[in-house]
Amino acid sequence: MSITVNGLDELKKLAGSDLGTSEWIEVTQERIDTFADATGDHQWIHVDPEKAAEGPFGAPIAHGYLTLSLFIPLFTELLDVQGVTTKVNYGLNKVRFPSPVKVGSRIRLVAKLTEVEEVPGGAQITVDGAIEIEGGAGTRTSPSSDGWPSCTRTKA
Repeated sequence: MSITVNGLDELKKLAGSDLGTSEWIEVTQERIDTFADATGDHQWIHVDPEKAAEGPFGAPIAHGYLTLSLFIPLFTELLDVQGVTTKVNYGLNKVRFPSPVKVGSRIRLVAKLTEVEEVPGGAQITVDGAIEIEGGAGTRTSPSSDGWPSCTRTKA
């Protein structure tokens, strides 16, 4: 469920708030292959299902940066800021990939709006988020979480 705010004043009131969780999406081999074509990263562990089945994870895995790139479409499910002219991804403070995402896995985003800082001409937000793998293994991102982290990110 998306939270909608109109303008920076309403956005500032959300600082410190949990934004919730996105819907689950499946990471398909087709999505992995398309990402490999776009980036030129055709390492066998991503694009060769037969060889990857014999590899360390028993199946092809998504590129870490593919998982990271899904942060934005999943994030737009959680927060809609209206009444502003432009939204730009300023950068990342910290990214980790603690667990591989196997082909066929379902992932979602869990996020918190940690800070809203006024800057000349607008605001800069900081979001703590984790891409979780449904039924995966690892360290829980929160006690109420159903998944396990694949990618953790602090977005500025």
